[in-house]
Amino acid sequence: MGLIVDILLFAASLFIFAVGCGALLLVLVYLRDRFQTTNSIHRNYPVLGHLRYILKELGVFLRSYFFAADREELPFNRFQRDFVNAMADDRGGVIPFGSNYNTYGEGAISFANSFYPKLEEDVLHVRAVTFGPDTANPYTTDSYLNISGTSYGAMSSNAIFALSRGAKLANAWHNTGEGGFSEYHQKGGADTVFQIGTANYGVRDEQGNLDYEKLAALAENPQIVMFEIKLSQGAKPGKGGILPGTKVTQSIAKTRGIAVGEDSVSPNRRRDVANGDELAALIKRVKKTTNKPTGIKFVLGCGKDLDDLLYSFIKNDVYPSFITLDSADGGTGAAPAALMDHVGLTIDKSLPLLMQHLSACGLREKILVCVSGKLIMPADIAWALAQGAVAVNTARGAMFALGCIQALQCHTNTCPTGITTHNERLKKGLEPISKSQRVGNFIINTKKQVGYIAHSTGAACARSIDPNRVIRND
Repeated sequence: MGLIVDILLFAASLFIFAVGCGALLLVLVYLRDRFQTTNSIHRNYPVLGHLRYILKELGVFLRSYFFAADREELPFNRFQRDFVNAMADDRGGVIPFGSNYNTYGEGAISFANSFYPKLEEDVLHVRAVTFGPDTANPYTTDSYLNISGTSYGAMSSNAIFALSRGAKLANAWHNTGEGGFSEYHQKGGADTVFQIGTANYGVRDEQGNLDYEKLAALAENPQIVMFEIKLSQGAKPGKGGILPGTKVTQSIAKTRGIAVGEDSVSPNRRRDVANGDELAALIKRVKKTTNKPTGIKFVLGCGKDLDDLLYSFIKNDVYPSFITLDSADGGTGAAPAALMDHVGLTIDKSLPLLMQHLSACGLREKILVCVSGKLIMPADIAWALAQGAVAVNTARGAMFALGCIQALQCHTNTCPTGITTHNERLKKGLEPISKSQRVGNFIINTKKQVGYIAHSTGAACARSIDPNRVIRND
């Protein structure tokens, strides 16, 4: 009996102590709020004023889980995220009763079905394409859904390894993004497209210029199948990337060729390319140095710029092996709101424009087109292929497969899923072997669903969908 009384007295003491500490804390917060001069809400409503900011932070998650409809949320809605997870979990991606997709809405995509669809066993045999037939090491692939630029630095080491391994499982390629080719790309083993960003990370000299000896050495790696010169990206055309010094670890610094702990800032454009002729010269030299297919990546702004660019290629008789067309819907770890919201054309406008101009110049067969920027749903992928693209690249789709919950903390080094953080505790939450299987499943199963659309229209494969069977609401 005495022991029970002692335990109760101890518990009561702890409770009184906790209440006392809590009361003291509230008093200190009250005094701090009342006498500070930087925040009017806190000054006028001490203690209670903090609830506004707490609720504001919680609102992001409350809207996502309780208030937003399945197809309302941005940048990706719940239906899209659930679809990716269904593909990643190998659950089939079927829905009951009826669709809640607004088939009458602006931009809605429909496909004209055929009375005589292809048999399903014929649909999944996808026509292969060859990049860089004019190079010593052309790249032939049947993969039309791949992983877009995901930089080591913006992404954790576990995430890069899982993405590369997942791409290999799905027989897809993985684009390095501007952060260079790391040991984690190598470990993952996927066919890799090395992106030469505006800062030349991974292939730069001490002054930041493109080092062709390093480029040639890198090209000896058989895992690197193509090179991509980035002019701009969808989320921030006209602005370079910024990786805070707190995220520049020893490994990242070594991969990029920069100093540890210093901000990694990319120029807003290549310093050696100010016009089409200089771009043609760069493409020619990179092709000659690497002996591998070399393409370019950009966001399209207007037809005149495109005409000037294509004219420079024709005049110099130099052509990129491919163009990766990014969309104003593209994503990134962090970008100025003004650029992300208002600059560049979205893919629904820019892809048809690009294909029209390539056809007019007689270059449609000579320059292959890949697209990126928010294309993760089968209908969007099928639409892009029907327009003439040979491949669709997605980063955020693969990130959802890794476990991304759209917490919108990519730039804070506090990503709760371990994808865009170098915090060792948070990184451990991302187990790369199991997550890579989810990435592979996402690519494989999404391609099956694209195949269903192709089959329904009567096409022999996803790369053969008749554009006349695609209806997009104006």
